[in-house]
Amino acid sequence: MGWASQTAIITAIAALVALPAQDARAANGAYAVDAADISEVGSCKVESWLSMATNTDVAAVANPSCVVDPFRPVELSLQTIRARSDGDWSTTVAPKAKTNFIPTGIGRWGLSAYSGGSFDVTTGEALSAFAVIPATFRLSETMRINVNGGWLWDRTVDRHYLTYGVGFDWKFTDTLQWTIEAYGQAGASEVASVVQPRLQTGLRYRPNEIFSVDVIYGRNITGENANWITIGTTIRFPVHGSEPEHRRTGHL
Repeated sequence: MGWASQTAIITAIAALVALPAQDARAANGAYAVDAADISEVGSCKVESWLSMATNTDVAAVANPSCVVDPFRPVELSLQTIRARSDGDWSTTVAPKAKTNFIPTGIGRWGLSAYSGGSFDVTTGEALSAFAVIPATFRLSETMRINVNGGWLWDRTVDRHYLTYGVGFDWKFTDTLQWTIEAYGQAGASEVASVVQPRLQTGLRYRPNEIFSVDVIYGRNITGENANWITIGTTIRFPVHGSEPEHRRTGHL
């Protein structure tokens, strides 16, 4: 990716990241439980996915991100979500900033933090704000456990929730990775499924350092008590001449 393209993405994200902000997905593509790692400064990627539920709900997401170093390495991302829920369409934008405090490594915990929010593009209304601490323990070069804990303010109903998540990643061949995760939010809600645990499991095919594709099954992934199928892709733009990601942070 050229400098002009990186600058355009960074500028768009920076213009929105300070806005008060529906809960955004993690930097792990369509999966909700994030790892503690971030990419190298100057690298960018574009994650996108399409999710379809048995109750006819739909979500289409594009999530560009870049890692910059204003005072320390920070990954800035900007999700755009076009969704249909109960027959109604909405468009949401969700900026997020993430930084790593303790690098991950085999046999030890790594730690990072991210925060952000979301707002309705049509009305300009702020929908939510959130902050999460992801921790990652690498069992080996091909296996890791991710644990997330955080806070979510749903401004539409003015309620605060504790958020949680645990996930397991296993890269069992050079190109295939299996992920399973459970996550959710704890708090008061008139709709039981909103605070019931949510589940996703899927396979990632990554033939090279640039591209990967995910096929994921999910249950209750937005608190609506439905089954979901998600197809996602990631296109990465690493820093020219940089060391491949799997050599810096392990095979995952």
